[in-house]
Amino acid sequence: MTITRFDQGPRMSQAVVHGDTVYLAGQVGAPGESVTEQTKAVLASVEALLERTGSSKNHILAATIWLADMADFAEMNAVWDAWIAGFPAPARATGEAKLATPDYKVEVIITAAKAN
Repeated sequence: MTITRFDQGPRMSQAVVHGDTVYLAGQVGAPGESVTEQTKAVLASVEALLERTGSSKNHILAATIWLADMADFAEMNAVWDAWIAGFPAPARATGEAKLATPDYKVEVIITAAKAN
């Protein structure tokens, strides 16, 4: 089966398609921005990558969301809920983790099916 990589660098690819499954790397927003702004930026990146890989919000299977602080859960959810409204809700987990730099507050990892 063919494996297609998008925006491949020496360390990672932003997206990998294997068969009919799309795997996105963790997406982050602009360091230092608010949780709301980072979440909006992350979800815009997710949507753009899904489109490039032949998928869409309609085909998201699973989302893993990492927050630097679970106190930001409601703020992130307000953006997520507006973004996913009207689309099938994926399986989702949210946890707290130390992200790559203290300026990152949200990271989202998506697995989706290709739109056939």
